[in-house]
Parts: sequence; structure tokens; C-alpha cells
Amino acid sequence: MDYKDYYKILGVEKNATPDAIKKAYRKLAVKYHPDKNPDDQLAEEKFKEITEAYEVLSDAEKRKKYDAFGENWKYYEQAGGQQGDFDWSKWQNAGRGGAGGYRQASQEDINDMFGDGGQFSDFFEHLFGGNFRSQSRGRRSRSMRGQDIRATMGISITDAYAGATKQIEISGQKLNLKIKPGTYDGQVLRLKGKGEPGYNGAEAGDLLITIQVQDDAQYHLQGNDIYSDVPIDVFTAILGGKIQVQTPGSTLQLNIPAGTDSGRMFRLKGKGMTSANGVTGDFYVKVAIQVPKNLSDDEKAQIEKLANRQK
Repeated sequence: MDYKDYYKILGVEKNATPDAIKKAYRKLAVKYHPDKNPDDQLAEEKFKEITEAYEVLSDAEKRKKYDAFGENWKYYEQAGGQQGDFDWSKWQNAGRGGAGGYRQASQEDINDMFGDGGQFSDFFEHLFGGNFRSQSRGRRSRSMRGQDIRATMGISITDAYAGATKQIEISGQKLNLKIKPGTYDGQVLRLKGKGEPGYNGAEAGDLLITIQVQDDAQYHLQGNDIYSDVPIDVFTAILGGKIQVQTPGSTLQLNIPAGTDSGRMFRLKGKGMTSANGVTGDFYVKVAIQVPKNLSDDEKAQIEKLANRQK
């Protein structure tokens, strides 16, 4: 019975971190999942193999026990033995205090290490004793729901306010994510069945995306209130008038009083973002006076004449 190198199966180094192991498993699980490879026996066997490897290497205690056995097999091979000639019986039948100080693994040991009802390869049946085969044969194999995947995604204030469709890529899959109007900062969107694949026919996990509403060149968010700088010409500032203001949801008219100074703030009540508890903020307009450029000599003379009157 050949030794199974779980690190090689997942394509990671022996000192790989839990995150690296998880990432490698996700990539392979998506590639070989039976749902993506119907009627492909080789893909199904590969999926079972990488799942078995991940179940051991993702658990600190299981990994420690597996590594301890691996070292003993390694020493045997280095001493001149061949992989296929490894004396598995010393592992199967050695009593307490026997060869290597190991004892025969009980079913309780198997369950403790791999979970009750687990279905594993002949590698484990030989490693932990024949009783594993007899006791596990006929037992309904364990099904495990796939793990949820969590991610964050930044969207603009406009997209959060008015809604949008965004394309994201998770574990090699391109998905269209619908952003509903009124999506708020910190909201978690759930895509059912788009997480890690399940094992043994169990359902896949979900994809949970936390939304981060981000400022852009046009808008700035403070709580539920939206702030925007809007330019106005000097003549409107002096004489007053109406200007158009673009909010994330609509275009509105704003009355500018005569004699408005640059930097003055105007509030449009109820035109901000809506929070998770249903409270809607306001939209604030900060005006910035624009000085006219490329004036003719006659226009400059008129402005100069007006300026002299103000002295």
C-alpha cells in the first residue's frame, strides 16, 4: 500500500500555512468538483483525494498525527526499503509498547481523528487497522456542507444609491452581483451555493460579500449624509439665480440667493443615503465660485468700473 503525500496532492510545501492549504484546496475543488465534471470518474476520484487531503491538513491535530506517521515511513525508505514494501502490519497490529511504541488504533481513535462516519482511502484503512474497514464498510459516508467564502467589495456612492450590476471573480468563477438601490455601507450580500463545494453530495457553502461604500470624485459620504462641491459662476453668486444639482438619484434645482459667498453650504433634506434601520440622510451642496476667464478688454473695463464704485 503506497504512502499518500497529502502535501503533494494539494500542491503545497510541508511548511505551508493554513491559509495556503485552504487556497490550494479551493482552487482544486472548483476544478475537479463532480458538478463541473459530470460522468468523469477520474475527476471524481481526484475530488475525493484532495478533499481527504484537505480534511487532514486543515486540522492542526490531524496534521500533527499525519506528519508523525510520515516521518516513520520516510526513515524506512531512507534505510533502503521500497515504498511498496513498507510493513504496514507493524502499524496495524502493534500492541501498546510494540514496534515504534504504537498501538492498534481503535474505532474511537479513528472517529476522534477523522470524525464519525468519515469515508477515506485504503491508505487509512491499512494505516489504522483492519477494524476500520469492517466497521466503516456499510456505514453511510459522511456528507459535509461546503464552507462559506467571505469577501469585501468597494462600490461607489452612486452605485449604492441607485443600484448597479457588478462582475466579480471568486475562485476562478465570474459572477454577476446585483447591487440593489439603497445598499448601505457594511451590508452583507449572500450568494447561495457560491461558496466552497460540498463533500459527498452535500450542498455548497455560500458567498458572503461585505459592501464598502466608497467616496468618489463627485461625492463624499459622512454617515447617511452625502456632500458634493458644486461650481457656480460669479454672476449667479452676485445676482442670485437657480442652478442644477446632480444627486446620485436625480437632477434637482437649487435656489442661490444674491450675494452668496464661496464655500456656503446648502442642504437638500432627505436626499442622502438610507441606513440599515431606515433612516435617510441629507444631501449637502457646497458652492464654489468660479472666476470668469478670457474676458475681453471691454468686459474687464466694466468690471473695473464696478469695482471702483464699491470702494
